[in-house]
Amino acid sequence: MPERPADGATGKAVAGNRPVPCRVVVCRDCCCGSPKVTGVDHAAQTARLRAEVPVRISDCLDVCDQANVIVVQPSAAGRAAGARPVWLGLVNDRDATEDIVTWVHAGGPGVAPLPDILDLYAFTPPRRRAESR
Repeated sequence: MPERPADGATGKAVAGNRPVPCRVVVCRDCCCGSPKVTGVDHAAQTARLRAEVPVRISDCLDVCDQANVIVVQPSAAGRAAGARPVWLGLVNDRDATEDIVTWVHAGGPGVAPLPDILDLYAFTPPRRRAESR
């Protein structure tokens, strides 16, 4: 029988006492992950993230001016603490990818503070700016 997370709202562990981890959404469509963003090995970036954390590939997230976009979704514990997904833009170098991996391993949104270096990449997508008014 496959393992499933327990009630995600409570932050309880999945079967085997492993916590429900952060998940990463990687934009790969018209701009992100394309030759339009030069000097980036997009396949290597995606493979590196997949080797370390659960990754979903998304079509265009509609913030092309921020390409490459990566969204770090909180773990069950982070959601229980009230955390929201963190949007990171212009993630176009290996060091930034490694900083994301390190932060996710530390717990990510709601569990570990956003490292100062990743704060430089964080942005609020336009639809959220409108919602917060």
